[in-house]
Amino acid sequence: MKVYGRRSAWGHRRAEVSDALHAALVGAWGIPPAKRFHRFLLLDDEDLVAPRGHDYLVVEVVAFAGRSPAAVRTLLTAMTDDVAPALGLAPDDLEVVVLESPPTHWAIRGTTGDALQLDYRVDL
Repeated sequence: MKVYGRRSAWGHRRAEVSDALHAALVGAWGIPPAKRFHRFLLLDDEDLVAPRGHDYLVVEVVAFAGRSPAAVRTLLTAMTDDVAPALGLAPDDLEVVVLESPPTHWAIRGTTGDALQLDYRVDL
């Protein structure tokens, strides 16, 4: 996951944000609890221009393709219904996008994504 927001709003809340996001991912997609990989790309206030509140947060879920529309919807619903309230966000202040690409387009741990032995399912 990539997390974008204002440093002044989220810099001191990284662990809380990470915990809420990861809980949604584990619950919705069955990702193993130990598989957490979040990148915080926090910006100076003037570097995030959006017609939203100060706490506006953008989350990009970068994943292998293969999950059904229903599985993606389940994750997005968890973000809206669970993550936003847990972080005290108004509905307009959380934006989530799922970005998928085929495993053949990844290089991880010295191999291509399609050659990896995963301990979770992608084809939900």
